[in-house]
Amino acid sequence: MEKNHTNPDSSAVRTALWRALHVQIDAKPPILADEIGLKLIDPTDEWQQRPDMKFTKRLRASVVARSRFIEDLIIEQSTEGTSQYVILGAGLDTFAFRRPDIASKLQIYEIDQPDTLTWKQQRLIEIGFEIPQYLHFVPVNFEVSSWWKQLLKAGFDTSKPTVIVSTGVTLYLTKEAIIASLKEMAGLASGSKLAMAFYLPIELLDEEDKSMQEIAEKGARASGTPFVSFFGQDDIITMSKNAGFKHSRTISTKDMEQLYFSGRTDNLAPASGEVFLLATT
Repeated sequence: MEKNHTNPDSSAVRTALWRALHVQIDAKPPILADEIGLKLIDPTDEWQQRPDMKFTKRLRASVVARSRFIEDLIIEQSTEGTSQYVILGAGLDTFAFRRPDIASKLQIYEIDQPDTLTWKQQRLIEIGFEIPQYLHFVPVNFEVSSWWKQLLKAGFDTSKPTVIVSTGVTLYLTKEAIIASLKEMAGLASGSKLAMAFYLPIELLDEEDKSMQEIAEKGARASGTPFVSFFGQDDIITMSKNAGFKHSRTISTKDMEQLYFSGRTDNLAPASGEVFLLATT
């Protein structure tokens, strides 16, 4: 892979490897079966021994539950007639290739940094995937460009109901930037759904997750992409309503546990801290 001049975002790689690790080492059946990202990354044989793989079981569970929750949402909305799916911060998402039965009925727009999307496209072609016509890569340098304007340029139809999802993004944005994005999304066609992940401040986390959060925050600062925004659940609902969404509710870690982890034999459980806003226009 040295011949590629671009590299994917390290957090996109990490989450894709977590999804594959779940399939390989956690109890069956998997909450989500996704190993295409592993094929894209093609890591060394020792990849499972990386510290960010070995000591992050609860974070792995969170990522898998998040991916499954979003997948269930888009499948449900597709059966109800939604025909557009926007993924903000798509990373190494593989839904378009794992679920062509659903994806082929949609127009899918993957929005992310140019380097990540360029690398992903190259790798998909290298390992034998054809890029389907319904999949649109929308490269955006979020610091200087409007993702909304780039989405419209890519052919997005504002008159059609849409599912728009955003995970792992709000951490890095100011409250003002998040509110501006929410206002744009609230203007989508009536009946559109937003699923956006927010993150609780460290004092609201379960005790066992606080040290991992401290390590993550330190690493983010050191890499030049510090965590900026944390919110309580009431704040999230207030921002959503003020932005103009008709209906808003939050999906907590406890909700995720009930949805996907009850009855498991491996004690797999998600880390506290990630809260989904599920809002309707």
